[in-house]
Amino acid sequence: MTRRNLIVCTALAAVLLVGAIGMHRYRRGQELAHQRALKQAGLVPVTLATVESHPFRGTIPFTGTLLAVNRAELKAEEPGRVTRVTVQEGDRVPAGAVLCAQEEEDLLLAVQGAEAQLAQARVQADQAGRDNDRAQALLQKRSVTRQAAQQAETAFTAAQAAVRAAESSLGLARSHLRKSRITAPFAGEVATRLVQPGEVLAPGSPAFTLVDNRRLEIQADLPAAVLARIHPGMKATFQVAGFDRPFQATLTQISASVQQDGRTLRVRLEAPNPDGRLKSGLFAEGEILAAGETAQAALPSAILTAVGREADVYLAVEGVARRRRILVGPEQGGWRPVEGIAPGAQVVAQGRDLVVDGTRLQSADPVLPAAEN
Repeated sequence: MTRRNLIVCTALAAVLLVGAIGMHRYRRGQELAHQRALKQAGLVPVTLATVESHPFRGTIPFTGTLLAVNRAELKAEEPGRVTRVTVQEGDRVPAGAVLCAQEEEDLLLAVQGAEAQLAQARVQADQAGRDNDRAQALLQKRSVTRQAAQQAETAFTAAQAAVRAAESSLGLARSHLRKSRITAPFAGEVATRLVQPGEVLAPGSPAFTLVDNRRLEIQADLPAAVLARIHPGMKATFQVAGFDRPFQATLTQISASVQQDGRTLRVRLEAPNPDGRLKSGLFAEGEILAAGETAQAALPSAILTAVGREADVYLAVEGVARRRRILVGPEQGGWRPVEGIAPGAQVVAQGRDLVVDGTRLQSADPVLPAAEN
């Protein structure tokens, strides 16, 4: 490349760079001028979403408390002083794990003594059996008297009875040892611990509460009038305070009779909880999804921030934001049914954090509806 060509190329690149910088500054200036104009006019740029009529499955609302399907209150079976406690509240334990023990040293010695007595009784029974076999053989040869053979047989029978008695004593000693230890009947978490080392427990004294939160249930009372609309296997969704997403449940049981007031029917819903995020005792509020669909006013779930069943939105009324509190239902397919506003109304979507009641709005392109699952 000649020096002249190099100078021409360098100059052309410089011109292009200057042009790009100039265009950027021009567009930036236009944007700033537009924002200044909006600010001077008191307008806030927002996008709007239109309330639409959307089909939703019928629902039956319910409330209840989450409970572990497997839960147990563990109590002492034997009187005694607690010598050791192996768990704290919140610990996860496998099935059969020892949670605490009461004066087990003496009971261990009793088991060892019973085992030794059983071993001795079995040795004596074996010897008595051999003596009896020898006596019966000699009786056939008329080498011993019938009385001597009967005595050998009686001694063998007594030795066998002694073995059974020793086995019973060992079983009783092991039972006392087993009952002195409170063990986990299933794998789960220690929800409450009510004992400390050194405490004296009486039979029936509560010691621990054990729960398995991997499978939870909700017991809810529904109006008796919905009996014809529900059946086991129906799906449900529910919300728990502190969680930003709904959870799933299945209707598994319907009471065989209505409650004593004659107006309510108790049902049971199971909710899988494999990750253990939900805990027994939490309050749940949800709806059972019934058959059939009805059209309701709806908004995309992504633009709603609800607290319980309530949400605040800003209606766009003649270019001005008007605050409105509405009721919202559970999400279905990316939409939530709303009460308090009619289809066709427009609400502030993007930019709602920038407006208050009475703010003048500058509408951009409307928000596209959420895609249906």
